[in-house]
Amino acid sequence: MRQQHLPGILPPEHVVNVASVKQRSPFRYPGGKTWLVPTIRQWLLSLPPHRRKEFVEPFAGGAIVGLSVAFEQLATHVTLVELDEQVAAVWKAIITEDQGEWLANQITSLDFCTETVETLLRSQPASLPEQALQTIVRNRINRGGILAPGAGRAKHGEKGRGIASRWYPMTLSRRILDIVAIRDRLSFIHGDGLRIIHQLASRQDTVFFIDPPYTASANHPGKRLYTHSTIDHAQLFDLTSEIAGDFLMTYNFDEAIAATAEAHHLEWHVVVMKNTHHAHKREMIIGRNLAWLR
Repeated sequence: MRQQHLPGILPPEHVVNVASVKQRSPFRYPGGKTWLVPTIRQWLLSLPPHRRKEFVEPFAGGAIVGLSVAFEQLATHVTLVELDEQVAAVWKAIITEDQGEWLANQITSLDFCTETVETLLRSQPASLPEQALQTIVRNRINRGGILAPGAGRAKHGEKGRGIASRWYPMTLSRRILDIVAIRDRLSFIHGDGLRIIHQLASRQDTVFFIDPPYTASANHPGKRLYTHSTIDHAQLFDLTSEIAGDFLMTYNFDEAIAATAEAHHLEWHVVVMKNTHHAHKREMIIGRNLAWLR
């Protein structure tokens, strides 16, 4: 097996204080990669600047990684890609449509109570920014921030505070306005991540952080977490051979994925992380050359 033996790399709960990682995203996102940000920083700084002019996140979701790269200027430009229409509405409103200030103002002025929220979510949004506002509200009141159909609401909320327990309007507003301030470093594409990888793969100055929905293993959580949970994982691995620059890919640990990585002459390493319920999970980091982790 080609697992890296990396005695200097400890499980993230020992080396990464997630609370110390600057929270850049307005989303609570299932499967978010806050814990991986220091590793992404290490990876990118191991590359010369001319090889990381463009950073592409083809399955952006809450985009904590891409946003961190943009804020820390670890790449000249960052392109976020997301297929989910609800999530895309938020990124389009902030990055593409220059409606971030409107969205931030709406968040701080919203009378956040059960009646107001129910009225907002039942209404048909008349514009993209209104759809973005709906999405952020839904993300904040659903269990685990899940936006997929059938997601339940957090009835009692944090410390019994009910529907508003995850609603921090000033924090959300500040995060959105911070993103607005660096819009020139960001682009957003509402589309298929696999197609974008194929389109940009030949660029030698482009790096990809590939974090697909975890739907490859038998007991995957993806279907209940994401609206678009089904992707062609075999095609994704085939696409990595087209990438002229560098890439890093993450998966929930699975022996079949490890075998697929080896069949594509890729290296992999397992890290242990804690999820929001403090349960230990094994995650895989996959790439061509993981020597920079030593």
